[in-house]
Amino acid sequence: MIQPSASLPNPPGSALTPTGGGKAIASLCLGLFGLLVWLLPIVGLPTTITGLVLGIKSVNGPRKGMATAGIVLCIIGLVLSIGNAAIGAYLGATGQLHYFQ
Repeated sequence: MIQPSASLPNPPGSALTPTGGGKAIASLCLGLFGLLVWLLPIVGLPTTITGLVLGIKSVNGPRKGMATAGIVLCIIGLVLSIGNAAIGAYLGATGQLHYFQ
């Protein structure tokens, strides 16, 4: 009787998927989300700061490219959110913001 051969855990030619890297993926997702919500600084600032922290913590992990992309996107979103908040604060302080009139 012929016994079936044991299957290889990773067949030849298949790439190994790195384990871990959840922080890098979260940083990338938060960076993308931060680029969408930078118009609302109350949402954009915590989102991008959290993504930046996760990206910095995971830059030495298995998904360095994702972590780097997340860091870059979070920095862009953070700069846009801070700029939007500063412009809104300036317009509100000088009385040029007429939302409630």
